[in-house]
Amino acid sequence: MSRIAHIELDDAGLPPPTPEIEQERRVAMFDLMEQNSFVLPDREGRDVPPGPYRVGLSIRDKRLVFDIATEAHEKAAEFHLSLSPFRQVVKDYFQICKSYFDAVKTLAPSQIETIDMARRGIHNEGARILQERLEGKAEVDEDTARRLFTLICVLHFGG
Repeated sequence: MSRIAHIELDDAGLPPPTPEIEQERRVAMFDLMEQNSFVLPDREGRDVPPGPYRVGLSIRDKRLVFDIATEAHEKAAEFHLSLSPFRQVVKDYFQICKSYFDAVKTLAPSQIETIDMARRGIHNEGARILQERLEGKAEVDEDTARRLFTLICVLHFGG
C-alpha cells in the first residue's frame, strides 16, 4: 500500500487563509485521501518501511519539509526541498486563482473557462516541478503531485 493515509500541514504561525485558499486546501486534502500514489524508493541500500504513510508538510528555514512516517508513527523518511524552484509558479498560480475567483463573480462562462484552462496549465507546471524535485526521494503520480502542489501553495500563502 504505497500511498498517503494521513496528511498534516504545519501552518502554525502562518496568517489565516482566505476563504478561497481554505476551500482549495479542503478539496486537495479530500481528493488526496480518496486516491493517491506515494512510493518511497529504497535509498543507499537501506530498506524503506512500506506504506501507507503519514505525511507532514511544513516550511522551515525557507525549505519545504516532507516528514514521512508509517501508520504506526515510525520514522520512514524526511527530506527538505528548496522553495526556489516553486516561487514563480506559486506566484503565477495565486495570480491566476485570484483572476479566476474574480471572474466567477462577473464574467461570462466562456471567459471563466479560458481563465480556468490557464489555471490548470500553471497547476500542471507546479505538479511537474514537484515530481522533478521529488525524484529519488519519493515517486508520486500526476494527480498526487497536483494535490500536493495545491497544499504547498497553501503553505506558501503564509510563507
